[in-house]
Amino acid sequence: MEQIKTSFDFEKPLAELVQQIEKVKQVADKTKVDMSSTLAELGEKLVQTQETLYSNLTGWQKVQMSRHSERPQTLDYISMICDDFIEMHGDRTVKDDKAIIGGFATIDGQTVMIIGHQKGKNTKERQYRNFGMANPEGYRKALRLMRLAEKFNKPVISFIDTMGAYPGLEAEERGQGEAIARNLLEMSILKVPILCFVVGEGASGGALGIGIGDKVYMLEHTWYSVISPESCSSILWRSWDYKERAAECLKLTSDDMFNNKLIDGIIKEPLGGAHQNPELMAATVKEQILKDLKELKKEKTEKMIATRIDKFCAMGVVVES
Repeated sequence: MEQIKTSFDFEKPLAELVQQIEKVKQVADKTKVDMSSTLAELGEKLVQTQETLYSNLTGWQKVQMSRHSERPQTLDYISMICDDFIEMHGDRTVKDDKAIIGGFATIDGQTVMIIGHQKGKNTKERQYRNFGMANPEGYRKALRLMRLAEKFNKPVISFIDTMGAYPGLEAEERGQGEAIARNLLEMSILKVPILCFVVGEGASGGALGIGIGDKVYMLEHTWYSVISPESCSSILWRSWDYKERAAECLKLTSDDMFNNKLIDGIIKEPLGGAHQNPELMAATVKEQILKDLKELKKEKTEKMIATRIDKFCAMGVVVES
């Protein structure tokens, strides 16, 4: 119970309960009085509070959860899920974009190509990774690796976690929009299975650039939207003060996305978020990967591609009466 990590204002009730439990333990140690019944009662109350709190998070609270500094990122999932991993670098045109990593890996004896955003865990890492915001060369590297996977008939797995594609002038000059659009086209007709997992933030074209797949999943406390709540608030209300309202209006949570048929499923997180038990989270993701790869391998390539295209073409269709 003492290991519960609380970071946000809405988690204060949990922090207070943990503090109470610690105080009771200290009293029990000093006085040698049996406080087991009190501890059991507080422990039960803590679990109930957790279940109630995390099952009723608002859109903005889920955005906060997705940004937790200790939340597992692509390299964490690779180390916990894969037997081995060979990272590959560069787009063969400009340079190696550190915001997107990729390479061949083995999962329970199956070779796959893994591609994902990497934000970094501390200030130095985040600067090195450009906070997970990829330049055009990052998306071109991802496309190069996907074509390599197609050449050797290996499935592609992508982990999405970005605040968006890098919006700098240099990125636009090198064709940011074209790079993302090219990935959408190529991924839609790639001749191998593609599994996509939103493991943190899924913002705009930066997420969509590696987000076209046969199966697209969101972890429970993640978000996926055309724009971040802060940016939406600044555009509509000329201020970031309305970010909570914007988060609700955008319908960006995993539940909203699933109800609108924009994703294929929601992967439940450990109680309190993926950062509370990364190993369990990775095991759940791995189980889903193995299950889907087994099913997708049975499908004929032409049918798989047609189903993938139909799924995305059906999104946002307007029927005029």
